[in-house]
Amino acid sequence: MPIPIINSIASWVLKQRIHQIELFLKYPNEVQEELLMNLIRRAENTVIGAQYDFSSITSYTTFSERVPVATYEDLQPLIERTRQGEQNVFWDAPIKWFAKSSGTTNAKSKFIPVSNDALEDCHYKGSKDLLCLYLNNNEDSDMFLGKSLRLGGSSQIYEDKETLFGDLSAILIENMPIWAEFSSTPSNKISLMSEWETKLTAIINETKNENVTSFAGVPSWLLVLMNKVLEETGKGNLFEIWPNLEVYFHGGVNFEPYREQYQKILPKSDFKYYEIYNASEGFFAIQDLNNSSDLLLMLDYGIFYEFIPMDTFGTPDQKIIRLADVELFKNYALVITTNSGLWRYLIGDTVRFTSLKPYRIRVTGRTKHHINVFGEELMVENTDQAIAKACQLTQTEVVDYTVAPVFMKEKEKGAHEWMIEFKKNPTDIGAFQKILDQTLQSLNSDYEAKRYNNMTLNPLIINIARKDLFYDWLKERDKLGGQHKIPRLSNQRDYLEQLKSMQFQTI
Repeated sequence: MPIPIINSIASWVLKQRIHQIELFLKYPNEVQEELLMNLIRRAENTVIGAQYDFSSITSYTTFSERVPVATYEDLQPLIERTRQGEQNVFWDAPIKWFAKSSGTTNAKSKFIPVSNDALEDCHYKGSKDLLCLYLNNNEDSDMFLGKSLRLGGSSQIYEDKETLFGDLSAILIENMPIWAEFSSTPSNKISLMSEWETKLTAIINETKNENVTSFAGVPSWLLVLMNKVLEETGKGNLFEIWPNLEVYFHGGVNFEPYREQYQKILPKSDFKYYEIYNASEGFFAIQDLNNSSDLLLMLDYGIFYEFIPMDTFGTPDQKIIRLADVELFKNYALVITTNSGLWRYLIGDTVRFTSLKPYRIRVTGRTKHHINVFGEELMVENTDQAIAKACQLTQTEVVDYTVAPVFMKEKEKGAHEWMIEFKKNPTDIGAFQKILDQTLQSLNSDYEAKRYNNMTLNPLIINIARKDLFYDWLKERDKLGGQHKIPRLSNQRDYLEQLKSMQFQTI
């Protein structure tokens, strides 16, 4: 079938979805309420359904009173039973796929269940909706005339008893519909390679002569690939290799610290950036407007959303609210109930709403990845924005960073200690430090109060990392590629001390 015809068919199919999206835009709370009841009905005869007597639950109030909020550790015994081959434990359909997620704060792997319902009605639906919303906003797009260059994780699929596990990206590639495989590059064989550095070379060799019209992948790792492509081809920018490039679909980490670096290698003002918010547990939100970082919360993917205000999170006063009760610009911990059988699962991400009609969010960080040693409540969103501004004003570029507290000793005040790897070092590190500190104060009033007259916090400390320090840390722990990254913020010094110990060694 000629590619222009495929382009036309794809565009038509995807645009039909707009009408369904309009339904949950108009009736968001009703759609969510109905979805929750459908999930409960599905799981009535499961082990967890019997435990909480799902058959008698007819309202959100009863559900919230009866079913506790759960962490992975709480659900692990039930998940392990399913991994051993038992079915009908927490979902009524067989579950054979598990997304292995190492979780950066914990060496122990998590195995997140992925049902066929979640594959079709959440993950793949999200991918199709991303294209749908993009095409709806850019009707002259020729994206389907070429291929999408995708950079996924570095895990193969492994079999254990009757079940299979691997990176979510590997599971999605393994189950990918033919139409998606046809329109993607590199091949599945290369995409599923485990060894990161060999994989990079193979991707470049296979894709450099393709008509690539879009990218998809985590900004930090895709940047590594793109810089290597330019190095190997000797080209000045990516349009010299792929002249028909028009959009980059990204997620996984905040894009702001990388924006300037991408603009240098993609020097066209009309090139589009579209953000998504997905994880092993589900596909949650999509950028639905050109030139906006706000993400539309997708409400008909088999996921019911609840929220814990961060000002009460982890305290005896902790409260859980549903979508109808959220407020603008407050930080919330995200709680999800899914069509893979995760019931009131605390995913570990924090979000804030930028719009309530429709519901749009921004991801602000992780419940575990913030610094609140001195009452400063510093979020990743704050540090990413401050880094981006400091880079812009000092004409520098940052590869990666992490921050940890300097604990108070005797009469000595506390501080925040940074490890920053620059692609291009600032000419005046003192000026960079000052801009960074002042920007953080302007973004976060709690931090500003603690920094006032050095009352609680001394000025921040910056260590300039050697070249490839963060890469080597990840390589040493077999965490190259995919979603892996060092946490940006931590209440402990473990990551920082590990990096400092590697500062003068080469691998």
